[in-house]
Amino acid sequence: MRVGSDTAVVAALAGFDSATVHEAQGRRGALPSAVKPVDPAFRVCGPAFTVRCPGGDNLWIHRAIYAAEPGDVLVVATDACTGFGYWGEILSHAALVRSLGGLVIDGGVRDADRIAAVGFPVFSAGLCIRGTGKDPAGPGALGVPVRLGDVTVRAGDVVLGDRDGVVVVPSLDAAAVTEAAQRRVEAEAEVIRRLQAGESTLSIYDLPS
Repeated sequence: MRVGSDTAVVAALAGFDSATVHEAQGRRGALPSAVKPVDPAFRVCGPAFTVRCPGGDNLWIHRAIYAAEPGDVLVVATDACTGFGYWGEILSHAALVRSLGGLVIDGGVRDADRIAAVGFPVFSAGLCIRGTGKDPAGPGALGVPVRLGDVTVRAGDVVLGDRDGVVVVPSLDAAAVTEAAQRRVEAEAEVIRRLQAGESTLSIYDLPS
């Protein structure tokens, strides 16, 4: 059984955008800004299945595809080694068959157009055509805490990504952050109403003019 956030909470969080969730949890959990969707239309939200793999080697990612559960989002730490394409069209098809939720990686990927055509949500730190090795003895691990930028991601944390970027919500905080995100959406709707009524951002936010 997957350990992590309740599926109903994950589904509720999926209704918000990444910036809203980031603000709702006190501006915490944002992954490095370089990590963006291969296709701007990609969105992802699901429990993290964490992967640590050595730079330039993707064997642990292959293993993760068959160890993760449907709906899981692979969160892969490569120590920000972006000079390799750890993922491409073939792994996207493999992950789609396994009904995984997406990929978030601090390394590079390749086959961008074909990944977009497959439709499996991939978020990466960039594109790189350089291939990887597959060392059976290479250091790596599945399901352990991993660090991407200044954010530590644990198995079961909620990962939410869209065109703006990726934010991670600790599993124990997910319900509270969902409620805070809803309050923020409602507050912003009121701000927009006041702007349309003729008020200024300076007055609404009590900013010096």
